[in-house]
Amino acid sequence: MNQVVIGLIIINVLVSLKGFSDRLFFERYKFQIGPILQGQQIRMLTSGFLHVDQAHLFFNMFALYIFSDSVIDHLGVLKFVIIYLGSLLAGSTLALSFHKNQPYYSAVGASGAVMGVIYAGIMLNPDMRLSFIFFPFFAIPGYVFGVGYLLYSIYGMKKQLGNIGHSAHLGGAVGGFVLTLALYPELFMLNRTIIIILAVPIILMFVFKDKLINK
Repeated sequence: MNQVVIGLIIINVLVSLKGFSDRLFFERYKFQIGPILQGQQIRMLTSGFLHVDQAHLFFNMFALYIFSDSVIDHLGVLKFVIIYLGSLLAGSTLALSFHKNQPYYSAVGASGAVMGVIYAGIMLNPDMRLSFIFFPFFAIPGYVFGVGYLLYSIYGMKKQLGNIGHSAHLGGAVGGFVLTLALYPELFMLNRTIIIILAVPIILMFVFKDKLINK
């Protein structure tokens, strides 16, 4: 595993552990609409290193571990870091846009950043197949997972399913999609079909944005 990835995991673990044990620290740096609109934009970054509990932290870091090396192998360390941090901020930006009239809306987690890395991995590896812990012998194409997850997140955001920051997940995926194309434009020619397939739900999300927002 690349040293930069190890470093990101260590930072996530240390910041999250501090948040688990120090409620004031957690409240000060979590994503929350009201304080951000009052000038505390740093929360849009710091919230991406906090987590709700150990399970939340583990699954995000495990996904980062699984997908990061593939992205680094194709694009290098610097571009990987740009995708990670850019997707984190894209997730926070979309959440802010969708929930700007909900001052008490809050969220934490690296999910936006990790979703950006996952989408980068899918775009760079169109033949990727994903299996799941409970169904190790059943694998689905990566792009099917990508489209399915986007659609689920759009539905989950509209219906406010669970205690999940669906808008941050969506923003992270969009960030990973856009940044990967910007950093590796050859994908337009190499994997054009996959790019179009992944772009459709993103376009639909922005077209119907007003219908997704719970005002």
